[in-house]
Amino acid sequence: MAVIHHTTLTPGKLELLSAWLPRRPWYRGRGTPVLAKAGGFRLDDPDGEVGIELMLVSDADGTTYVVPMTYRSAPRAAADEALVGTSEHGVLGRRWIYDAVHDPIAVAQLLALARGDVPAQHQDVSNTVDRTVTRAWSGAPDAGELHVVRVLGDPDADGDDVAGWIAVEVRDGAAVRSRRVAVVR
Repeated sequence: MAVIHHTTLTPGKLELLSAWLPRRPWYRGRGTPVLAKAGGFRLDDPDGEVGIELMLVSDADGTTYVVPMTYRSAPRAAADEALVGTSEHGVLGRRWIYDAVHDPIAVAQLLALARGDVPAQHQDVSNTVDRTVTRAWSGAPDAGELHVVRVLGDPDADGDDVAGWIAVEVRDGAAVRSRRVAVVR
C-alpha cells in the first residue's frame, strides 16, 4: 500500500489543475476554474515508484471533472504533452505530475482495477469517509484500451459501445453517493 505523507505540495494539486484544465479540449468552463476536491481514490504501483491518483474536482460552475494523475520523481521521456506540472513535495522533493491516461503504469493499474485484479485505496490520510470502488462490466476490458470519462454526467459516456465502468461509492454517515468515473470501450 502506498505511503501517504502528512505534508505539503507546492504548488498544490488544485492550483496546478486550475492552470491545466482550461487547455484541455473537454474543459467546459470559461476562463480559470475555481476548483474543489470532490473525491477520488489511489492505486498502487506494483514497483512502488509511481504515485497513481484518480481525483474528482468540481468547478464553481457545477461541472465535475475526472482527473487521473501520476506522480514521478523524474520527468518521463517524450511525455511533455501529458505533463500537468511540477510541484515540491515536503518529504519527497520535486514531483512531476502527469495526466495518467498517458502513463503506461497508471493505464495498466486502471485496467487491472476494472478487471477486479487490484483494489483501490483511500485517497486521504484520514479515512473519515468510507469509499468503496465498484465496477460493472459486460466483458473483460481490452488490454491497454482505456477511455476515461473526463466530465461526470457527459451524455457521450453512456453509448452502446461502453463495455463497463468504474464507480466510487462514497458513504458519509447515512448518505450514499455513487459517481461513475471511468469507462473502457
